[in-house]
Amino acid sequence: MFGDFFQNSSQWIGPLGRTVVSIGVAYVLGLLLRDLLVGRLVRIASRTPSDWDDILVSEVRRRVPLWCLLAGAWFSLQFWPLQGSAWAVRTPQLLLALAVGSVTLASASTLTRLVSAYGTRSTSALPITSLTQNLARGLVLLVGLVIVLEVLNVEVKGLITALGVTGLAVALALQETLANLFAGLFVTLAGQVRIGDYIKLDTGAEGYVIDFNWRSARLQVPSGNVIIVPTSKLSQAIVTNYSLPFEDLAVPVELAVDSASDLDHVEKVTCEVAQDVMTKVPGGMADFVPQVRYQALGDGAARFTIVMRAKEHNEVGNVRHEFLKRIRARYEKEGIVMPSGAVVLDRHSRS
Repeated sequence: MFGDFFQNSSQWIGPLGRTVVSIGVAYVLGLLLRDLLVGRLVRIASRTPSDWDDILVSEVRRRVPLWCLLAGAWFSLQFWPLQGSAWAVRTPQLLLALAVGSVTLASASTLTRLVSAYGTRSTSALPITSLTQNLARGLVLLVGLVIVLEVLNVEVKGLITALGVTGLAVALALQETLANLFAGLFVTLAGQVRIGDYIKLDTGAEGYVIDFNWRSARLQVPSGNVIIVPTSKLSQAIVTNYSLPFEDLAVPVELAVDSASDLDHVEKVTCEVAQDVMTKVPGGMADFVPQVRYQALGDGAARFTIVMRAKEHNEVGNVRHEFLKRIRARYEKEGIVMPSGAVVLDRHSRS
């Protein structure tokens, strides 16, 4: 029995040994290539001002050992007597499909990183969200899948027809999910709600938009919590976007002083304090000139509004906070009397 085993094994033990050596040598060469040649390219790319070469080289570097291993496996096919058998066709197809799949994954990862790196630098580009990155990745993976199926001699047209029939049933079962998906695409492409914008919905929910995905949008409130809003609801809601058309916002504060005060002096002092806040407080618009507008005179008080501006919504509270502290101290120094209940805050304003 053992004699027959060793006699038969002599037909494959030699090819197997040469195959193992070929694949092992190819993998070691891949490691050396990754560490020496591609590693050198990484250092060269890191010295250039652009990012695309860093992204491309880093993705290639991760996969060079695998590609060399597949090349070694392809080379080792010549050691096996496969002519005339089904393996003579299937084995090269399988290796080619693995190579195409690896290149597809590398391309998808590269494109996703390029979209993330360069999309945010262009105001006219597609907004960068999880949804847009997944769409870019999915498109490349779909093309790669079609190529792999062609390599494996799978009838793509018949498969598409079968998927179309079953896809209709799936679409009916996933109406809500698909509604959220297409609503997310609409909101993203419209550009009326962007990542980083501070928005308020007609439901009262408000916060910074931190991401869109295939199902929902995430809003981060100032306290740090996250509100999850289905994108279909977001697309139908009345939305106030405090980041459009500009990031900066007006910070109006209504004040009142004793009606016997010198109103010209009050205006001068108030503007000086507001200008000091604009130039010295982080978040203030240093080039903005604060304005005072008197609104009413009666009941022993002169009421007016001082208007300042903050660079973004997150700075409104800080600007108002510093102004109120400084105006109180300055009024006391100047002898300007403020009646009780003299401060009224208008939190959200674009005027």
